[in-house]
Amino acid sequence: QVQLVESGGGLVQPGGSLRLSCAVSGSIFSINLVGWYRQAPGKQRELVATITRGGSTNYADSLKGRFTISRTDAKDTVYLQMNSLNSEDTAVYYCYARSAVLDHYWGQGTQVTVSS
Repeated sequence: QVQLVESGGGLVQPGGSLRLSCAVSGSIFSINLVGWYRQAPGKQRELVATITRGGSTNYADSLKGRFTISRTDAKDTVYLQMNSLNSEDTAVYYCYARSAVLDHYWGQGTQVTVSS
């Protein structure tokens, strides 16, 4: 089993930055991909960014250049640096992990609100 706990969400002004963290615990060795998804009100959950065990990253096209995913060497924390935030970035952000045998894990989510 894998546990994911997000933190770092909150209220930020347009143009501001925020860094989300996801603490990963449990069977970390079984994970081959971690990442972030988000869900805005009335919309489907969508990919934000992922990073593989080998360090390869993937981003939603619309977020490239503004968002950066990273992790600690121990692979026990995953970060999402978000810059130049705007109102369309308002959403609940979820940490996600996938094991080598395709088990899927989700965190409880953290709210990000971009507003003046």
